[in-house]
Amino acid sequence: MIRKNLRQRRGDMLLENDKEMDMINQDWTGNLNSVWKTIGASNHSKYSREADDYYATDPIAIDKLLKVERPNQFVWECACGGGHLSERLYSYGYDFFNTDIKNRGYINQHMILDFLAIKEPLFTFEYDILTNPPYKFATEFIFKALDLLHEGCKCFMFLKITFLEGKRRYTELFRNAPPRYIYVFSERVLCAKNAEFERMRAGGGSAVAYAWFVWQKGYAGATEVRWI
Repeated sequence: MIRKNLRQRRGDMLLENDKEMDMINQDWTGNLNSVWKTIGASNHSKYSREADDYYATDPIAIDKLLKVERPNQFVWECACGGGHLSERLYSYGYDFFNTDIKNRGYINQHMILDFLAIKEPLFTFEYDILTNPPYKFATEFIFKALDLLHEGCKCFMFLKITFLEGKRRYTELFRNAPPRYIYVFSERVLCAKNAEFERMRAGGGSAVAYAWFVWQKGYAGATEVRWI
């Protein structure tokens, strides 16, 4: 049975009904049919075809983020991969809920779940969403996160700086739903395919620049760019 780290010290952190609790307590290898029916999701989305396009994030990205941001106590990592971000959050005392479209051997993943197929919020209490989304579906992940979050809660997305480019992305996303903050890394942070960090370092590291893009549900002001 996977480790349970949904702490009980906050009385308002209650799930809406018993079905939600059953979903969290369920081992990721369990019967998923009832889960899909509960959340109204399909396991045949186009996102599922990208399930093996897996890039892990160096946990130092969390260290740098937490110097400038204070997420909600409860964080949903919706594309948790090998748990690199979640485990670092846990070391700082955060509670987390880990899901991904498949399990990559991470023992603290709570569910196999297609994030983009969720139709209704899973939780009634306030929480934030944080992840390194599949780049091809990053815009969809952002919209889904903002749809699921409570007003005022935040969506933290680890993305390439080049995500800022593109007329279509501006028209569909940035014009009407600008991030509140963009935290640009002053030093390179590795994002390694299949979590092969040592192989990447041996090959000279990475020339790709990343940033934390932070959306706050309900915010419609100007975007502030900072360096971390």
